[in-house]
Amino acid sequence: MEASPLLLQTAGSLVAIVALAALAWWMRLGPRAPLNHADAVRAIAGEVDDGFTPVDIACDEKGTGALVRDGEGRIMLIKAHGNRFAGRLLTAQARAALTGESDTFNIAIDCGEARFGRVFLTIPDPAAWADAINRLGSPGDA
Repeated sequence: MEASPLLLQTAGSLVAIVALAALAWWMRLGPRAPLNHADAVRAIAGEVDDGFTPVDIACDEKGTGALVRDGEGRIMLIKAHGNRFAGRLLTAQARAALTGESDTFNIAIDCGEARFGRVFLTIPDPAAWADAINRLGSPGDA
């Protein structure tokens, strides 16, 4: 019995699709888990800076990022980066601005590093976080 060329082409395509899906799973590609609980934020903060122990956490409503403060007053900004998260310790160059005009975010943070970009979050008490970020590097900061 001879298989038709269309059947062989369909079977080959199916095998290729399954192989690509397996490769994507193996590479851990795909949607990321939202960053919306303290344990996940603590784990990511510890990966960004070994020994960073959060005492105050503000997660974005959509799970796309977070602001984290440790006992020393250092503030870390965490944002979505592909299907993972990236973070930076904020320095005196960082700036934060509030917005009352947008329904999509209530604070915009520029960490002072052009390659990291600006991060837009919707968090509880954005005014307190913006004030703490804008005071970094000043006497008696954060």
